[in-house]
Amino acid sequence: MKRIIAVALFLSFSSMGFSQVYVQGGVNLANITKNSSGTTSDKNMLTTFNAGILGRFAITPMMSFETGLLLDGRGSKSDSYFTSSKDDNYIKTKFNPLYLEVPANLVVKMPFGNTNNQNFFLYAGPYVAMGIGGTSKVESKFLGVTSPSSSTIKYNDDDPSTTAQEDARYDRLKRFDFGVNVGGGVSLGRVMLKANYGIGLTKINSTQTNNNDNNNKYRTVSISLGIPIGGF
Repeated sequence: MKRIIAVALFLSFSSMGFSQVYVQGGVNLANITKNSSGTTSDKNMLTTFNAGILGRFAITPMMSFETGLLLDGRGSKSDSYFTSSKDDNYIKTKFNPLYLEVPANLVVKMPFGNTNNQNFFLYAGPYVAMGIGGTSKVESKFLGVTSPSSSTIKYNDDDPSTTAQEDARYDRLKRFDFGVNVGGGVSLGRVMLKANYGIGLTKINSTQTNNNDNNNKYRTVSISLGIPIGGF
């Protein structure tokens, strides 16, 4: 099934005239802002992943439009210790939602080799993402007794064309997230190395309709490897 989806996406990109198509996979360092100024805490950073397929459509020899479909892990973690011991008397939580993301980036290339396949590049653009799953895990240990628990993350059934959050509840996330990606990397012909910073612009809880400050929004650093499958 995964191969069928990959082939279908590749054929659709090819039919749309994309000059470059590549598969991507990598590590996400996910976090959530904790105050109105939009700062995060390093100790809450969660390691997760990104994977998908992207295509670039050449606008000029130096500039391209990039879009595609990514499976993106987000979230955060929190470890609380109640004594000096790191092996007992603690509560550890991991919040790991999964999203399907469609980016829309403007890419600027700066060639450094003998061919256009070797270049540095910078990009930026908006994204829209839809929550599709994920888990929330809690592990506590007191006096040597460990108590793990896990639950599936739930999303509200929101209509993105309205301002209301249909089916909003305190134990659910907004189904849709909107934000901006900024990043860059280097293309070496057969492989591409990328670094991306995803800036969520939407509060994640479904009951939060006041979006004026930057509290409780996604912030995700991604380090990815891209492998071209067409367009060179």
